[in-house]
Amino acid sequence: MEGEDFCRNLALLCSYEKSIAEVCRRLDVNRQQFNKYLAGAVFPSRNNLRLICDFFGVLDSEILLPHANFAEIVKLKPRNSNALPVLTPAGQTLRRLEAQSEQIPDRYLGYYFRYYYSFAFPGYITKSLVRIYRKNRVCYWKNIEIIRRRDRSEQTEAIFKYLGLVTFILDRFFVLEEEVILKNSVTQTILYPNHSSRIHQLIGIQTATSNLNRRTPASSRVLLEFISSSIDVRRALSCCGQIPEHDKEIRPDIELRISNKMARGEKVLGAWVDV
Repeated sequence: MEGEDFCRNLALLCSYEKSIAEVCRRLDVNRQQFNKYLAGAVFPSRNNLRLICDFFGVLDSEILLPHANFAEIVKLKPRNSNALPVLTPAGQTLRRLEAQSEQIPDRYLGYYFRYYYSFAFPGYITKSLVRIYRKNRVCYWKNIEIIRRRDRSEQTEAIFKYLGLVTFILDRFFVLEEEVILKNSVTQTILYPNHSSRIHQLIGIQTATSNLNRRTPASSRVLLEFISSSIDVRRALSCCGQIPEHDKEIRPDIELRISNKMARGEKVLGAWVDV
């Protein structure tokens, strides 16, 4: 599927030019070889892929995106014979973020439980399931949040699914995620990395609105507890929901790190820092 998307994306870029022959001439690439790229018979070498991307003004991670996504961030500007397709402002922002992002080590990929004080249910801690994964050299985030107050009922009231982009800039993870069912919520999360040999927890802070009640903008401390690179998703989701604070299911060290209490003199809520 990725190879098919690349072919379609390359064809889209070529459609902005006078002809494929002109593209090959300006790229100084053999026409027969380029036709193989378009047909999906051969994938470009790393050097040729970079050459193609530089020519069209896109990132290699962008040209490997699903075709529908790629088509949304590329548009045609008023052009002369040498003009190239340009990115929309949103596409330019994503491109800059990807360009600034360092390579995320494989050890961070996998499944996590996410803990934070619920925005909708005071006195409860939300436990959801997060997956960080890589596709086409870009890291993505998937979060499944189940609305189910565990002390009241095991019946699920609602399920929210979030998809987002993960970047790693100046030793911090930045996550921007959108709720994809109702499409009415965007969350930003910033996390510290974990420099130990084995990842246990990632801690940070997030801003969002509740999908329930008055949708008041708010921030909270957040903690990700690493599970594994491969899990039984159904079993993990059965552990998720809203759990009363101080419940034995939440370890004291986790509850401490997600507490939103501020010390005397503090004016801004920041991520927990272990002293």
